[in-house]
Amino acid sequence: HELLYQVFGRYKYGKITANLDIFMRRFNEIQYWIVTEICLTPSPGKRVQLLRKFIKLASYCKEYRNLNSFFAVVMGLSNIAVSRLSLTWERLPSKIKRMFSEFETLMDPSRNHRVYRSTLTKLTPPTILFMPLLLKDLTFTHEGNKTYLIEGLVNFEKMRMLSHTMRTLKICRSQTLQLQVPQGAKNLSEIQEYVREMNVIDNQRILNQLSNKLEPRQT
Repeated sequence: HELLYQVFGRYKYGKITANLDIFMRRFNEIQYWIVTEICLTPSPGKRVQLLRKFIKLASYCKEYRNLNSFFAVVMGLSNIAVSRLSLTWERLPSKIKRMFSEFETLMDPSRNHRVYRSTLTKLTPPTILFMPLLLKDLTFTHEGNKTYLIEGLVNFEKMRMLSHTMRTLKICRSQTLQLQVPQGAKNLSEIQEYVREMNVIDNQRILNQLSNKLEPRQT
């Protein structure tokens, strides 16, 4: 319901979208957390290790069909403050570079995110969709089509398109994911606390400055 209230106007209906707001805010936090961690790592060797781990993190997100977090991680790695660190990227193993290149292909926005949408049809639930695109689809349908036609008749074609998008979301949530804690895993409470309170710099200008200090621009 929060998705529809967000698209149709939550203030108009006196509704709140607290859960959706938190979910979207978390997307941005993950994205900038990736950039922050890399830009605050002065050691080239450790930066390479971080890049490798973050690319593997994106791989795990994709494996568990958490496409929202997958996009957040890959977008963080694609941020200009990170992507410009060519001396760091070139030290990655070829296998990891190819993996990231495949991830970028999945994010390709051309032809209305055709690659992503095609991939989505092949996944089985549960799946966490890329929420910004889902909201964009709903908003495009709502703003591009009148709710009422001549003489106050409901535009059922618009309702059909909206319901199709919402049905996709419902199918993705039709199953639950049973995650197993890896054997020998330690300090889970510390990890959970860290994830809840991630160090995030969301000022792009500051991130660019930090990046330039790590690898100064060539004149």
